[in-house]
Amino acid sequence: MSKKEAAPAHSALDRILTLELARVTERAAVSAARLRGHGDEMAADQAAVDAMRRELNNLPIDGTVVIGEGERDEAPMLYIGENVGTKQGPRVDIALDPLEGTTICAKNLPNSLAVIAMAPEGGLLNAPDSYMEKIAIGPGYPAGTIDLDLPIAENLAAVAKAKGVKVHEVTACVLDRPRHARLIEEIRATGAAIRLIGDGDVAGIIHVTDPDETGIDIYAGIGGAPEGVLAAAALRCIGGQMQGRLVITRDEQVERAHRMGISDIKRKYQLEEMACGDVLFAATGVTDGNFLQGVRFGRHHITTHTVVMRSSTGTVRYIKAQHTQIEKFHLD
Repeated sequence: MSKKEAAPAHSALDRILTLELARVTERAAVSAARLRGHGDEMAADQAAVDAMRRELNNLPIDGTVVIGEGERDEAPMLYIGENVGTKQGPRVDIALDPLEGTTICAKNLPNSLAVIAMAPEGGLLNAPDSYMEKIAIGPGYPAGTIDLDLPIAENLAAVAKAKGVKVHEVTACVLDRPRHARLIEEIRATGAAIRLIGDGDVAGIIHVTDPDETGIDIYAGIGGAPEGVLAAAALRCIGGQMQGRLVITRDEQVERAHRMGISDIKRKYQLEEMACGDVLFAATGVTDGNFLQGVRFGRHHITTHTVVMRSSTGTVRYIKAQHTQIEKFHLD
């Protein structure tokens, strides 16, 4: 974690912030959705960033972006270390991805989201922009059902046993990448099914929380570390188990991790080490997906579909909003 790692936060945030976060992701999602299917990833991402920054700076918080869109010299993105909010509220850590799945949005494919998580200062892992090995399952399983250090076959067998089914009735979600060729072979060798996704592993991990709806029981593989923290924040609210380990191979990555306060780059992080304290999470659909609908543009209104969650209460709210004051989505 960052230098704050030794002092995890447990204080409760104002519950009003839960719904305020919905406004933040709604604005970002609408801005990105105007460019979905246009093939311009950078333009869609920048539109989402601009909208999210504007709304964050209206919140009554003293916030620091710990998972963002790059370093300060890459501004105008929402960079790591950027301060946001009115400075008239609690000190909080913020993890965000204004447009999770930029390629998905550019191609108008399923499961592109605008995502944000918030926790009291010190509550979110300050992860470098590197890869992370991840494994995750949803709620309702005995503690310790999965283990990142075990072969995937053993993890699949454990999930099947805990679920009371055969392994061939279990479905794993994996990013469709060449690096996962061996993992895919090992999963198929067990008889389990695979749901390959092209992008958007935050959504991929969240899908394990409702297998009856999504058909996905377990997520495994290597994806972005920042996305891992965002997914961990969601799992803290919904329930589930997750482990992650940074995949750092270059000297400059090691040095950057050390600068961010991470002394052991091979550490296996548990869910509560990636997101602790009173965690808030919000996501709005940009394109249609398995658990959120994309933005709809009508002649006289805009419709958004958002999920907002809070770990301290375990509350999950789905908000389908119809916005008739369309001008509020226009940037000044």
